Amino acid sequence: MEWFEQARAAEQVCDWDAAIALVSVHAECYSADSAAHDSHLWHLDLLVRAERRTELTELARTDVHARRRLNRSLRERGMEAALRNRAEDADRDALYVLVRLLCETGRAREAARVVQDLGPDDRHAHQIVAHFGSPPSAAR
Repeated sequence: MEWFEQARAAEQVCDWDAAIALVSVHAECYSADSAAHDSHLWHLDLLVRAERRTELTELARTDVHARRRLNRSLRERGMEAALRNRAEDADRDALYVLVRLLCETGRAREAARVVQDLGPDDRHAHQIVAHFGSPPSAAR
């Protein structure tokens, strides 16, 4: 049985330690070898599924893929405060994920405030809010 078959088998029975150990050895960010890069993304997904946020957060300091996967995980878990904290620490992806989440849940006004507070000059953040429509006027 090949390593990836062993890793898939471990993943299927939620043996996260075994799956992570098998995959991480073959994982390489931005590798010219697409299999190594795919293993890197798989490794990050396993970390999320194993709820190893501390390890993922550490990787996110220097790895854009880990940063994006962490932010997506925070969104999936409804952890808006954690996303906001990451955005306040200059994580632009966290800002975009938070703004999209707010807009998609009918809170465009709040999203616009977040953009004004955390990224007033961030064109992309403003575009996200605009994509969902201008927030209703506060004055009625």
